[in-house]
Amino acid sequence: MKNRADVDLSRLSTFRLPARAERLIELTSLDQLETIDPNADGPMLVLGGGSNTLFLADWPGTVLLNRLRGIQTRPLDATRVEVTAAAGENWHQLVRYCLDNGLYGLENLVMIPGSVGAAPMQNIGAYGVELADRLVSVTAWDWQAGQLVGLSREECGLGYRDSRFKSTDQGRYLICSVTLSLSTRFKPTLGYTSLQDQMAGRDPHSLDARQLAAAVMRLRRHRLPDPARLANAGSFFKNPVVERAEANRLLVDWPRLAHWPVADGRVKLAAGWLIERLGFRGHRIGDAGVYRNHALVLVNHGRATADQLRELINEITEAVATEYGVALEPEPRLIGQWAIKG
Repeated sequence: MKNRADVDLSRLSTFRLPARAERLIELTSLDQLETIDPNADGPMLVLGGGSNTLFLADWPGTVLLNRLRGIQTRPLDATRVEVTAAAGENWHQLVRYCLDNGLYGLENLVMIPGSVGAAPMQNIGAYGVELADRLVSVTAWDWQAGQLVGLSREECGLGYRDSRFKSTDQGRYLICSVTLSLSTRFKPTLGYTSLQDQMAGRDPHSLDARQLAAAVMRLRRHRLPDPARLANAGSFFKNPVVERAEANRLLVDWPRLAHWPVADGRVKLAAGWLIERLGFRGHRIGDAGVYRNHALVLVNHGRATADQLRELINEITEAVATEYGVALEPEPRLIGQWAIKG
């Protein structure tokens, strides 16, 4: 088990803010879990691919780097297959593995950065598909019980970019593997207008899974910069969900505001539209900025500091609240967020 002290965290997060941890443990085997005391050397933070975690301050304890690996498949019948992937696997590589093996259902989630273990924490989603649509169960280490437990999809408490792992039981579970239900028969999900436009009027019955995945990747490349070239954490703000009456009020003043109905009768608003209309695209404070191609993405131009990012977040959220009366909530996990207003 790799164990290091005084570790630089900047390369373990795709936003690459400067930060350090007192200690880092690299987890590569389930057998190691019984030997780890999560309270031995200060608080413990579990980190996967680092695409959804920003360090606004040093971590005063241990970072547990989840590097569990492995993918297994189990046919259920002529068309249904369960795929179980270890939490340390790369999510995009898992989607590619499924495509290569004729297993369908994850095409809309291609190219989402991060690890498999982060997927249920965030209930990741894109272009009309969420992890909740494919999830069967999660295997996790329960730090309180000191044992592995299985949690069904319902027990994971998945919501919009949320789960019990992120909210009610934050810190209790270490996600070890995720089991998904996929199909050997491809059925495209094309509900998003931008995705339909990418298909250029093509008959959905003529599409194959790789064509759909390629269309999603084209959209994501335009919308999101490559973290290897321009540090970022993907979409930075959640799309706010408001009551129908509130949405109707906003649409009177801004009829072009992009919005979608959600299952409980409320309405989801496009956070990027709200921010872009206020002129934030390309705006920057020091090296912390808003991506020039999409207002929902915040970027590090090279030497951004936590203070610069805090100031930028506050400026955007205050402007949106003042103009529209809508509260924005960051999507990534912010370590040291106490200095952010709201």
